[in-house]
Amino acid sequence: METYLNIVQIILGVVLVVLVLFEVRSGGLGGVMGGAQTGMVRQRRGAELLLFRLTVGTSVLFFLAALVNVLLLN
Repeated sequence: METYLNIVQIILGVVLVVLVLFEVRSGGLGGVMGGAQTGMVRQRRGAELLLFRLTVGTSVLFFLAALVNVLLLN
């Protein structure tokens, strides 16, 4: 059981890294360097909103898998 949880956690970690990298790329290079949109608040729409929700969902699943993994070790 612990082996399967470790495999799931590794897969979720890789997916989470990829999703975060896609989010940074969709924000443009100005967002990475602290450029153009520092004082402007904007809404996410379309694919950017879907990417954000997938990132949040994956991070929650990663946290739950880590929590279950720690609880099973005790």
